[in-house]
Amino acid sequence: MTRFVWPVAGFLAAGLLAASTASALASPCGDRIAKLEGPVKDLAKEAISANTSGKAAASARGGQGITGSGGGASAEAAPPEKSAEAGQGGDKALQAKVALDEARTADQKGDAKACGEAVDRAQKQVDSAP
Repeated sequence: MTRFVWPVAGFLAAGLLAASTASALASPCGDRIAKLEGPVKDLAKEAISANTSGKAAASARGGQGITGSGGGASAEAAPPEKSAEAGQGGDKALQAKVALDEARTADQKGDAKACGEAVDRAQKQVDSAP
């Protein structure tokens, strides 16, 4: 009999844990968090791609090296405006991610007000990104 009771108790406990996790994810604030995760990831990807040239540009510059005896590199540098925008986008993405993490923590604690405020901060960072 005990061989039957322990597995059943384990399945029931796992079911209760899954139900409590699902209810946390199904909260209104949890829904807002889920909707904002994609734009935050996209913002981070855009900031990274604006900040780096990628493998193709790196391999093209790889053989160029230093030209002449003056020591000047022949590779083109990104314009300062583009570099500054990339830095701002990365900062906004990081702040939005931190705000979403705070929102998740507040949502798990059942603090809807703090969760909503954190999601609002994350949304503001996404909206004001370059």
